[in-house]
Amino acid sequence: MLVMILRLVSRLPLAWVHALGRVGGRLAYRFSASYRQRLQAHLIQAQTHDPQLSTVSFSAAAAAAGEFATELPWVWFRRRSEVVEAIVCDDVSVLDHAEASGKGIVFLTPHLGCFEATAMFYASRRPITVLFKQPKQAALARTLEVARGGENLFTAPATFGGVRQMLKALRKGQAVGLLPDQVPSEGEGQWAEFYGRAAYTMGLPLKLVQASGAVVVLAVGERLDRGRGWRLHLQEMTDEPTPAAVNLAMQRLIRKCPEQYLWAYNRYKRPANAQAAPQAITPKASA
Repeated sequence: MLVMILRLVSRLPLAWVHALGRVGGRLAYRFSASYRQRLQAHLIQAQTHDPQLSTVSFSAAAAAAGEFATELPWVWFRRRSEVVEAIVCDDVSVLDHAEASGKGIVFLTPHLGCFEATAMFYASRRPITVLFKQPKQAALARTLEVARGGENLFTAPATFGGVRQMLKALRKGQAVGLLPDQVPSEGEGQWAEFYGRAAYTMGLPLKLVQASGAVVVLAVGERLDRGRGWRLHLQEMTDEPTPAAVNLAMQRLIRKCPEQYLWAYNRYKRPANAQAAPQAITPKASA
């Protein structure tokens, strides 16, 4: 039933999909106390640490989260060519430079805008392997494995085997992609500051670069209004992608379209069996 509903949503024009999402996002914010409290707490935390985010309202953030939720079926089940045609990118030179190294590319894409569409854009150019956590519903997992895959686009599970798959791709000079602000399992990350608060942050980007010499590219699929698609922003990360450096880079990216970050994502959760978060994090400027 869920898959059928997702496919029905994907048949709507993108402007309708986003309008539906805005309504749904605001309703979820109004009627789910836990969702509302987490969104508010995380956004207030970020605004306190970075005043440049002060213009983002709770309502706008909730509406944008709803747009993200409803645009996913459109991205998954529409023809790949339709999705790619809906993406504008003025930073293709960043890809040219990264590919010229011949050592592969590690794309880091936060929970910002439409991160699922960014991989599809690159797959229209060259092969890319993307790390995903599988849904718990078996039927949905099987459907998404097909929807997310396709020519030049390969998925890797969030397991040791998936990491080996990504390393293999990098050593071929190909690209890989992951969400660096996704909370890893115990033993796969370390505590690092994110908007002035300790967040358990994956060490995988650094390990991939150290093992392959790959170039790191930051990517954001900014959602455009009136159903016009997305604008893909690309930037090479020149700093070593340590957890602390990656979190700072994510904060800079979020400034591009701060209302489109998934503020209700449980970024500060403590993985099972992980050591407790530090009692205090030394404040740093959000450069």
